[in-house]
Amino acid sequence: MAMIKVLMLSIIGGYIFSKLHIPIPWMLGPIVVLIITQFIHKGELKWPRQLGDLGVVIVGTGIGLRFNIHLFESAGFILLYMFLLNVILIGGAVGIAYLISRFSKMPLRASVLGAIPGGLSQTVLFAERENIGEVGSIFYFQVIRLLLVVMIVPFIVAGQAAGQTGDAKFSVSLVFIIAMTWAFSVFMDRIHFPVAQFIAPIILLIALQLATPLTMPQIPGLVMVIAQLFIGAQIGLKLTPEKVQLPVRVLIGGVMSALALIALTLGSSFIMSFLMDTKFTTSFLSTAPGGIDQMVLLADAVNADISIVSLFQTSRLLFIFIIVMPLLKAIFRWREKKERIYEQKTNVEKVNV
Repeated sequence: MAMIKVLMLSIIGGYIFSKLHIPIPWMLGPIVVLIITQFIHKGELKWPRQLGDLGVVIVGTGIGLRFNIHLFESAGFILLYMFLLNVILIGGAVGIAYLISRFSKMPLRASVLGAIPGGLSQTVLFAERENIGEVGSIFYFQVIRLLLVVMIVPFIVAGQAAGQTGDAKFSVSLVFIIAMTWAFSVFMDRIHFPVAQFIAPIILLIALQLATPLTMPQIPGLVMVIAQLFIGAQIGLKLTPEKVQLPVRVLIGGVMSALALIALTLGSSFIMSFLMDTKFTTSFLSTAPGGIDQMVLLADAVNADISIVSLFQTSRLLFIFIIVMPLLKAIFRWREKKERIYEQKTNVEKVNV
């Protein structure tokens, strides 16, 4: 019953937003309606994580089927631009985290983990493994960033050309491909590959296109609508009343951090647009600090280059998990060691006195 309620609310939200001509309505509608519902409705609301994951797999499959493999012909320049933009974004995020930590009185390392635009679940898991006490605040920062980006960014790029109508036909081959990408994403998730539900289908389908002459099917618009609804329902249930039972400074700090990150990526998108001669929508959505699946869905809705957006969004996630997280871990260890030495020194001095 709890799942049926979420499904009906999501459909209502998607329908209303589609009538208002809001971008990616079948994702934004469920998010907004479910957030509001949770603060006024005391009953149980549930949505299986597997359905949300399936929605992400479908989106990843759609991107993989339409990925422009000719981008690899200029891979050297693209890698250079991705590295440059990642350094700017992560460096800026750390600077924002420092200012927010001063305002919110949060420890710097918790503020940094809250500000870094990476995967929500992986960041929270990292915080737990590092025994950081402010896991709740970090989760709130990540959730509020995701929600604000998903709700604000569409209006920044609104007014652009509408995306494809999705008049492709449903076929048995498409069902087989989705099943195959789902299985591959489950395998990649088990070996702890970041955001496997989205990235794994793209990797698999690019490999198939490069290795075989097979003609790939396209995903019908109705299937993408269902995927949006599944994702929107999952995101909409993340911000529960319990999650906002934090000090007012932390609550305000989370909003300020998210808005500052959006402003930072807006500025960096002009750098990307200049370097690569891309449209504003493509460069902004490539750098926006939202979930990779949501930004690619939005890119599709406004006719941005989904291949470039997915490449740059994926590169940021990999940059965070391969370079930034290990670096943060080493810094945290160094600071803990330094603090222990200082405490020992202080205790010895007290004993001598």
